Amino acid sequence: MATPEYIRTLRASAGQQLLWLPGVTAIVFDDEGRVLLGRRADTRKWSVIGGIPDPGEQPAACAVREVFEETAVHCVPERIVLVQALEQFAYPNGDICQYMDITIRCRAVGGEARVNDDESLEVGWFEVDALPELHEFGLFRIKQAMSDAPTWFDATSVG
Repeated sequence: MATPEYIRTLRASAGQQLLWLPGVTAIVFDDEGRVLLGRRADTRKWSVIGGIPDPGEQPAACAVREVFEETAVHCVPERIVLVQALEQFAYPNGDICQYMDITIRCRAVGGEARVNDDESLEVGWFEVDALPELHEFGLFRIKQAMSDAPTWFDATSVG
């Protein structure tokens, strides 16, 4: 994900120390039950769609914005799937972050899936039983978004 300007400003004074940040993941389904994925430009791997909210931006609005920015798909949020503190992550440049991820199930309502920014190499719809190779992070969130059951887990659960 592209680094928001306000985080670059924070980094200018905070250096590479740990930043605790919000994150939003959108699990988007179409009317056929397929899930929307993007192949990231930075890792070249398929992933669920997500990003960092702008200051004051509500998580659902962030999900809608990120989905459109990355894929040109219009969506509406349906429900919160999961709220989870993730493990600390060190970026290749040495910056350390830890995210509080809010995963939101969304329903596509328009637009044609296509690469819509420089963060993705490809985007597309996938049958849930024929997904490309995904990190456990994405697989877990897709599975949870397909279920109406509440999610309870301990600190060693998928992050």
